[in-house]
Amino acid sequence: MALVPMGDMLRAARAEKRAVGAFMIWSYDSARAIADAAQKLCQPVIFIIGWRDSCYLGGTGNVRKIAEMVADSVDVPVVLHADHFQELGHIVEAIDAGYTSVMIDASRCPFEENVERTCAVVEVAHRAGVSVEAELGRMAGLEDDADVTDAESFQTDPEEARRFAERTRVDALAVAFGTVHGAYKAAPRINVERVRRIAQQVAIPLVMHGGSGTPDGAVAQAIRQGIAKINVATELVTVMGKTFAEVQRQEEFSYSVPTLFAPAREACRELVERKIRLFSGTVAT
Repeated sequence: MALVPMGDMLRAARAEKRAVGAFMIWSYDSARAIADAAQKLCQPVIFIIGWRDSCYLGGTGNVRKIAEMVADSVDVPVVLHADHFQELGHIVEAIDAGYTSVMIDASRCPFEENVERTCAVVEVAHRAGVSVEAELGRMAGLEDDADVTDAESFQTDPEEARRFAERTRVDALAVAFGTVHGAYKAAPRINVERVRRIAQQVAIPLVMHGGSGTPDGAVAQAIRQGIAKINVATELVTVMGKTFAEVQRQEEFSYSVPTLFAPAREACRELVERKIRLFSGTVAT
C-alpha cells in the first residue's frame, strides 16, 4: 500500500479512543519488523525518523525509499513521518522526498514564535497534502541534539494548547504531561489529568512522545483521555541491541546474516506487536 498522510488516521483513532503506534525506523530490518507486526494485527502504523537519524541513512530520500519499499509489501496504511524536525528547509526537503507527514518542533521557542514557525510549515505542508504535527510544552530527556533537563521541562498548558491549535491549524499536537524522551531515570509520574484537561480544550488528536518504558496502565488511561498517537524509539533500539548481544553469547552461535540479524528483527516485531495491541485495544489471541 502506498504511503499515506496521518491526519484522517489520527482523527479516527481519537474518535474511537485508541492510538496509532509511531515507531522509529533506522534500517530495513527495523521497518520490516514494524510493518510485519502491523500487518499481522491489521492495524495502521507510522514510521518516524528524526533529522539526525535520517542523515545517518544518507538523507531523507533514502529513508523514503526504505519506507516505501516496505509499505508497498503490506496491506495496512503506513505513514512516513519526519519527527522533531526544527528547520523549515529540512521539512521542505522531507516533503519533496515523499514524506507524508512532518513535525515542526519549535517547543523551545516562546509561544508566539512557536505559532509563527508552525504556521509557516502548515502552509507549505498542507499545500502538498502532507499532515503536520507540532509540540507545545517541553519534555525532559534527549531528542536528537536537544538535551532537556527536568528543570527546563514543563507540562502543556490547556488554554495555550487551545489557542495554539486554533491559530496554527495543525493536524496533531504533541503535549507534555510527564513522559520523557529516552529511558526513564526515575519512576515516571504521568499526569493523565493534564491530558484530560487539554483534550477538553483541543479537538484535534493529541500525541504522546516518550512511549518507551511508560507503564501500560498510564498509557491506556492517556488514550482514553484523547491521546491518538504514541511515539516509541528507545525500546526498539534497546531490544534489538540486547538481542544481538544475547545471540552472540550462545555456545552454538556462528556468524551469518540470518543467525545474527533475524532474531533481533523478530524481537523487535514482538515488541511492536505488543505495543500495537496496547494502543489499539486489540485483545491478544
